[in-house]
Amino acid sequence: MRSLTNYLAGLAAEQSVAIRYIRGGHTLLGHRWRGIGGEIDLIFEKAGTCVFVEVKKSKAFARAAESLGPRQIQRLFGAASEFLSGQPKGDLTPSRFDVALVDQSGQIEVIENALCA
Repeated sequence: MRSLTNYLAGLAAEQSVAIRYIRGGHTLLGHRWRGIGGEIDLIFEKAGTCVFVEVKKSKAFARAAESLGPRQIQRLFGAASEFLSGQPKGDLTPSRFDVALVDQSGQIEVIENALCA
């Protein structure tokens, strides 16, 4: 039961973050996009830049941020490279990695350019 609750809470967090980006003028390109190397929660485009977003939900922002480890970051980079290979400019596509933290009350804190390849 707990894993179902966590799954649904994760979906709700991703949906809230997606709405925030869309309201900010971003176009959603992918939700839970899965490549060979891993999954990316949300992918957006705005002004020619591809924005990869990792959503982390926990009781508090700090705890959510701590849950993103080096191996997961490497998987994100691999999946993003795979996604970009299907874009017209390939790996030359301007891109950034954001982390969206969601706390237990549903508040969102977005850290732009949080991850550097």
